Amino acid sequence: MESLSLSQARKLILHSQQLPQNKQGGSALSATLSAIEQLGYIQIDTISVVQRAHHHTLWNRNPRYDVSHLDTLVARKQVFEYWSHAAAFLPMRDYRYSLPRKHAFKSGAQSHWYKRDNKMMDEIVKRIDAEGPLLAKDFEGERKTKQGWGRKPSKHALENLFMQGDLMITARRNFHKVYDLTERVLPEGIDTSRPDDEDYARFLITRFLEANGLGNAIEMSYLLKNTKPLITSVLKDMVANGDLLEVVISDAVYFALPQSLSLLDKPLAKRKAKILSPFDNLLIQRKRAQFFFDFDYLIECYVPEAKRQFGYFSLPVLWNGDLVARMDCKVDKASSTLVVLHLALEAKLKNIEAFNANLRDELQRFAAFNGCESYRIERTSTA
Repeated sequence: MESLSLSQARKLILHSQQLPQNKQGGSALSATLSAIEQLGYIQIDTISVVQRAHHHTLWNRNPRYDVSHLDTLVARKQVFEYWSHAAAFLPMRDYRYSLPRKHAFKSGAQSHWYKRDNKMMDEIVKRIDAEGPLLAKDFEGERKTKQGWGRKPSKHALENLFMQGDLMITARRNFHKVYDLTERVLPEGIDTSRPDDEDYARFLITRFLEANGLGNAIEMSYLLKNTKPLITSVLKDMVANGDLLEVVISDAVYFALPQSLSLLDKPLAKRKAKILSPFDNLLIQRKRAQFFFDFDYLIECYVPEAKRQFGYFSLPVLWNGDLVARMDCKVDKASSTLVVLHLALEAKLKNIEAFNANLRDELQRFAAFNGCESYRIERTSTA
């Protein structure tokens, strides 16, 4: 059984997460697709005090990223929207592994949070079949009867059809979903066979470890209903077959792909500061961030203002191979300024002068990414 220090574990995780980003070849668009395929998913979020999370996460892996890339990749049928642990963009190459969840919704093995209206769902499918792609608003106000196209019932029906796989999102217009029949959205030749339980578990395990370097059954099954017992069983088989290694970190047992340990020989660009989204793949599992990075993180936009410690939308800051700060930001469009309302430094941060110099460089880039000409830090504190 291998043993790694926390410092080595962080290095392995950061290389797997492409943070800071590696040197890239090819086109900017191909680099975006490569990042999505490496990470396995990109979470979608609507909060826009700074650039939305899905764009922010990709920009951190691809400095040439443009916000048009996701629309282009969806149009080219290389990426699709569905659910990972939350709403996300997923690589089309992994499409068949979305089918177990879709089947669970369609069969009733898993319940949707919206109540089913089978009659309305049938009518929506017929209408999209006849008219082509439609938005939720295209079903508003057409009939006033109890069984008619009221906005909420139709939206619920569309989401049920989407989650069970009958509809897919073919585009977004002003961030609103455009729905179409699945068979018209999928590329030719895509594998639509539903994996069996073992194949599905091996996929979840392998993809998680490729993207994250290290993991355990709890992390691999995060918000994936009814998958933990199966993952636990398949993990044992994969270790026995030599497909995985068991690794001890601070007395905890983790799993890794054997080939991943070679990343420990690769230097990490520690002096690059990276400003992360609260929904970045690196720290979406807060307990994992606490264990590996000793970073106790809570997004406070859901916390009453009077109880906030760091601010409405504080962004974690990566530097020197660790999470060492967070900053509450917003874009002031009127003055074209990225405003850092509160920069909070962790007590573990050493060499603050070097950190500040690297952060200033990254803040200028982050301001430009957010369409701002400059940035301003209003308050700094140290834990």
